[in-house]
Amino acid sequence: MEFLRKIEEKWQKAWENARIFEADPDPNKKKFFVTFPYPYINGPLHVGHAFTASRIDAYARFKRMQGYNVLFPWAWHWTGQPLIGASERVAKDDKAFIRVLREVDGVPEEELKKFVDPIYMATYYTNDSRIAAKRAGFSVDWRREFNTIMPAFQKFIEWQYEKLRAEGYVTRGTHPVVWCPKCQSPTGDHDRQEGEGVTPEEYTLIKFKLNEETYLPAATFRPETIYGVTNIWIHPEATYVEAQVDNEVWVISGKAAEKLREQGKTVEIKRKLKGREIIGKTFESPVTKEKLPILPGWFVDPAQATGVVYSVPAHAPYDWLALKDLQEKPESLHMFGIEPETVKNIKPISMIKVEGFGEYPAIEIVEQLGVKDQHDPKAEEATKIIYKKEFHSGVLKENCMDYAGKMVRKVKENLIEDFERRGIADSMYNLPQLVICRCLTPCVVKVLQDQWFLKYSDPEWKEKAKEALSRMKIYPETATRWFLTVIDWLKEWACTRRTGLGTPLSWSPGWIIETLSDSTIYMSFYTINKHIRQHDIKPETLTKKVFDYIFYGKESLEKAAAESGINAEILREMRKEFLYWYSVDLRVSAKELVPNHLTFFIFHHVALFPPEHWPKAIGVNGMLMIEGQQMHRHLGNFVTMKNAIKEYGADATRCALLLGAEGMDDPDWRSENAKDMQRKLESFYNFAKNIIENAEREENGHLEKWLTSMLQHRIKEVTENLEQMKTRTALEIALFEIWNDFRWYVRRKGKIETKILKEALKVWLKLLAPFAPHLCEELWSEMKEESFISLAEWPQKNEEHIDIHAEEQENLIRDVIEDTLNILKATKIIPQKICYYTACSWKWKVYLKVLEKLKYGEVKLNELMKELAMEEDLKRNLKEVAKFASKMVKEVSGIPEKRREILLKIKAFNEKEVIEDAEDFLGERFKAQIKIYNEEDKERYDPLQRAVTSMPCRPAIYIE
Repeated sequence: MEFLRKIEEKWQKAWENARIFEADPDPNKKKFFVTFPYPYINGPLHVGHAFTASRIDAYARFKRMQGYNVLFPWAWHWTGQPLIGASERVAKDDKAFIRVLREVDGVPEEELKKFVDPIYMATYYTNDSRIAAKRAGFSVDWRREFNTIMPAFQKFIEWQYEKLRAEGYVTRGTHPVVWCPKCQSPTGDHDRQEGEGVTPEEYTLIKFKLNEETYLPAATFRPETIYGVTNIWIHPEATYVEAQVDNEVWVISGKAAEKLREQGKTVEIKRKLKGREIIGKTFESPVTKEKLPILPGWFVDPAQATGVVYSVPAHAPYDWLALKDLQEKPESLHMFGIEPETVKNIKPISMIKVEGFGEYPAIEIVEQLGVKDQHDPKAEEATKIIYKKEFHSGVLKENCMDYAGKMVRKVKENLIEDFERRGIADSMYNLPQLVICRCLTPCVVKVLQDQWFLKYSDPEWKEKAKEALSRMKIYPETATRWFLTVIDWLKEWACTRRTGLGTPLSWSPGWIIETLSDSTIYMSFYTINKHIRQHDIKPETLTKKVFDYIFYGKESLEKAAAESGINAEILREMRKEFLYWYSVDLRVSAKELVPNHLTFFIFHHVALFPPEHWPKAIGVNGMLMIEGQQMHRHLGNFVTMKNAIKEYGADATRCALLLGAEGMDDPDWRSENAKDMQRKLESFYNFAKNIIENAEREENGHLEKWLTSMLQHRIKEVTENLEQMKTRTALEIALFEIWNDFRWYVRRKGKIETKILKEALKVWLKLLAPFAPHLCEELWSEMKEESFISLAEWPQKNEEHIDIHAEEQENLIRDVIEDTLNILKATKIIPQKICYYTACSWKWKVYLKVLEKLKYGEVKLNELMKELAMEEDLKRNLKEVAKFASKMVKEVSGIPEKRREILLKIKAFNEKEVIEDAEDFLGERFKAQIKIYNEEDKERYDPLQRAVTSMPCRPAIYIE
């Protein structure tokens, strides 16, 4: 391990000294601009960051070797509440949190006390994480580095938001947001300790009359089911309130009263009561005017919506199960003064006709799934099935009055509007899951007035975003549908907050641009920050005209230079740099960012830039697990990038991560896999060193042609998989498949001695370099190559070096070995003598004829036999030919089409001769005497007449 660490340090210094990853515009080279979302810096970089960054770095290195001028920059996200929240916890002496900083993050004791300052904490983690990123060997141009509260960057964000506002994309309005009562701010996804991705859900409140003055507002997502209501459920022990809500008196849970206050309603509590006080009373249905009972429901969650639930047992599995429980165990009803007969007489009311179900879909699905009671997890599954089916294909029945005969999905919005107009419905918002702010305060839904929003609901903006998406490559392609869905459902997004770090909103004091809203077009800032740092450009000189000139070419150079005081030549270079690098060619991130950051990235680019500067591609990957569990820093289930590299080395860490998953599958970091990868890379190094030191003898026989041919396929496979961001498959081939090819060659030759291995190793190292760059750089150097392998030319497949004859001959030897091993495994024989019998010439004629016919579709045996019967040498034995032909039609149909094409190209080959050439190899492999015969050999040893069972490419075998 120590020698690997020294190798990594050696090449990281060499790359830095030679500045090979510093990318400047070069008109003679095609550019490629890759980006990785800047990490939040309220803690150290972890192996989840390392996974995504390793994918993008492997791709960047691959493109660089393909001859592209590649820019891979890096920055740090300091915006928002995370740093403030973390710093406050240190200031409050939160011992559990401080223990995590000390034991998980490895923060020294003398540094911990300084973490009461959030800027100091951010600086510490930034410096620590930069070292980790460099030790991982990421090919980053560090000249472009910045953090999001640097004054120059804040000037850029000010310019961005003034542009968005001028275009009508930032508006002031009234909308529901996730709100932190303590911070007095909207809480965006990345300002949350818990509940990322959770958004407010709107309920319809159906107002049932309790008496002439009072209503019971019950929350529902399915207001059409009001026509099937049989009762209301109230939690007997929960605290409810009788409250004046605007101009009406409502009975709702105490929690609901608090929520409604935040949602723009005037709420005055008249008195508190326990739910049991109204259980046993009746209420009036607003549509049928029927009097119905209020029943005890211990399952009702008073924190969910209003704490009042109306029951539709014909169409809601939970309601049916709860009603059935009460009907079967009526003992609890007496304490509420309810006669058991009252509950027994409640019958489900069918009001939606749905295909595949009878009168009572909820009852039927409960029986089909075998749901025992309302606590059975299968009740949730039953609910989802019914709700989905009824929404998409349900038709309202005659008892639904004005809406009879209409489809649920088509009538729902009109029905809500009608009910609100008639005064029998209202609405409220609720969070479907717990959301906790970084300051550790539980969040609520607040309907904000005069808040600044990004108007993602704008139909024209959505269409432009979809147009950009249609032009882009998305890896994997399956993520495209997800992006389209997000574009469709995104609505107004609160883009400012009151607390935390970030850029102040220039036109509205007291507001700061929130975490996810200042990270949408910052990739363009990378293109110019090199110049800002190099020339020490003062933030106050970065005026609107300067940015308009750089990004749009709108203002004249002279005006921008005169107003700002920035040298005109510097401004010209900044514009030239932007135009050269932009747009972003590939952005890679985890799938959790599809519903927010990655989609915002598209929206903002189409709002602010012309189509030639829109993003070209996005790669989406899974979320890293740790030892099969979700990663949680506060639970200690957390591995820092720094510690992983320290323990296993950079190349082993990168490779272990990359082999974890591709596409949107979630990789699983397991320490044993990392250790195993470390051992494999050490073995690879020793194997390669052996080749470098010993492979000198010139030889160009059949096996050399096979190895060269196989390498051409590997070049193609690695290249194609990398182009599609299939980094796991590409690495599996680049490391393991090629290694298997080399091993096979060495086993067949008997030892490492031929020069071809050294030439092939150069190709192998190039294919592996994007994944394990340090080790490949070292071996490249040991091969006396003077340049960096990181800058070497990517291998290209050479069709002239493909030898299908050599490949098929080795396929035959491999198949013979596999068949022999299967026989030995089945018979448990220790072989003394193994006889192989190759197929006779007439069988080859039939075999090739079947292959030929398969090119044009299904082979019909009668037509095939007509053609074979015309062959002179087959006429004599047509019965045996017919039997063999029938067998071959089945056998050959199972061969992959590509291989069938190859077999047709090479026609019949002398299998006996091929196996004879490998006789010593086979003898050594099985420690037995090897004999090879053709089926037509008269003098053959064949005591069990095995030869007659031989087939082309499948010799018969006899073992004794």
